[in-house]
Amino acid sequence: MSSDRLAFARALYDGVPLYDPKRAPVALDLTDNTNLWGMPPAAERTWRALPVSRVTRYPSLYSAELKDALAAYVGVPADYLVTGCGSDDILDSAMRAFGEPGSLVASSEPSFAMIPIFAQMNGLAYAGITERADQQPDLDALLATRPRILYLCSPNNPTGALVARATLERAVREAPGVVFIDEAYAEFAGVSSARLALEHENVLVIRTMSKAFGLAGLRVGYGIGHPALVRDVEKSRGPYKLNAMAETVALAALREDATWVADHAALAVTNRDRLADALRARGYAPLDSAANFVCVPVAQAVAVGQALRARGVAARPFEALPHVGDTLRVSVGPWPLMEQFLAAFDAATAEVTR
Repeated sequence: MSSDRLAFARALYDGVPLYDPKRAPVALDLTDNTNLWGMPPAAERTWRALPVSRVTRYPSLYSAELKDALAAYVGVPADYLVTGCGSDDILDSAMRAFGEPGSLVASSEPSFAMIPIFAQMNGLAYAGITERADQQPDLDALLATRPRILYLCSPNNPTGALVARATLERAVREAPGVVFIDEAYAEFAGVSSARLALEHENVLVIRTMSKAFGLAGLRVGYGIGHPALVRDVEKSRGPYKLNAMAETVALAALREDATWVADHAALAVTNRDRLADALRARGYAPLDSAANFVCVPVAQAVAVGQALRARGVAARPFEALPHVGDTLRVSVGPWPLMEQFLAAFDAATAEVTR
């Protein structure tokens, strides 16, 4: 027996890596695409006033009250909602619910890095299909794999590209199985696929309160789909999955902070476009983004990222993305933070290219 593998361990976990981006703390971290303006005011007041009983007692079984609030926010019936510990939990539970052992998950690439890992964790096969040069999914190639689960991220991470509505509609019509549409950045895009979930039984729209709502540390995710579909995700997820503090704070944000969230999402879009313009003025060609980040092609992006970290600033480097090469993904926040990034970026690129 290998010294690092127990005899009773599952073989399929041998190749599953622990998620470890190896990020040392820095003064300005622009790697996670979270809300850099902070927590919504009512949510923060609620957090600070939480009674001890919210910690000492179990949370609700399946977050019924939160589902009602989410239903009002999204514009769907409450029985179309399932909640979880972040959108990751929804994705993992849904793969477990709909993927037979050995069946196929297909995803456009590049995209959310956890998708192939979740597939492997759940004993599923994975096919990554390189996106087209216009940053749109190659839907013909994806459908040709005949996937049990088809994953599409819109806006996509890391490029920021919004998947064309016609592409999503065709995917739902022609996919042989379930279509997962990941909308973690929907508030910044101003569009949603919730209507598709109302009209079709094979759609699960996955969303989060980690980005626009500023609640990343509380891990609140949700899915939108036909009642029978989300019920199976809920069975796979199990009870008591969303902690009581997270549920209470999320309720306050949904009921009282909608204007704050919308205003700051709009500000993120303004600063995203302003940052893209500043990068273009420096001779770069950032990709069009519908999210709260900018993905910009940068030669030797890993070295530039290291030089940025040496200056107390972190952006996420990606090596050799299809059609565009090395890139940096930069989360957007208040403009003084963007000015701090640009100053460090100028120094870092000058250091790497000299």
